[in-house]
Amino acid sequence: MRKSKSQKIALCGVLGALSIVILLLGNVLQVGTYCGPMLACFLLIPVQEEYGPRYALLLYGGVALLSLMLVPDKELALFYTLVLGYYPVLKRRLERIRSPLLRWVAKLAVFNVAVAALYALLLFVLTPPGLLEEFAAAGAPLLIAMLALGNLSFWLCDRALGAIALVYRLRLRPKLKRFF
Repeated sequence: MRKSKSQKIALCGVLGALSIVILLLGNVLQVGTYCGPMLACFLLIPVQEEYGPRYALLLYGGVALLSLMLVPDKELALFYTLVLGYYPVLKRRLERIRSPLLRWVAKLAVFNVAVAALYALLLFVLTPPGLLEEFAAAGAPLLIAMLALGNLSFWLCDRALGAIALVYRLRLRPKLKRFF
């Protein structure tokens, strides 16, 4: 069945609105700064599976712009925009790397460069009050431990993206096929 443009726009609009709601709820919870963007990036899976990477990237761009305007916690909005929002689309490209070791090196390099860019932007351009003092008080060992935990969380997020995409393809897609 051929999908009409209105069906594509409707699905992207609903999932985009849900992504913004998740990011706004992440603003309420302290741990939501990192969990909210992870949950919101999972919502790109149906769009990518049904309509391809172009529509998924358009949805990501719309959600990223709206989150930067509407979400009060700029760290959360930037974490979605710079680190995790585009990753479901990029993951599919990175999965083409044959060597598992090289594939994981590439994935972790993308994550670490994005996190470094995010915090460089936060520290040197936006400079929220208290962030520089918080990092100075934490010390280098704690910051390294936080980065290691971030890499572990990213690994879990990557695994969850693969599992959710598989569940969507095998279980949800056949049931939802008549709607979009």
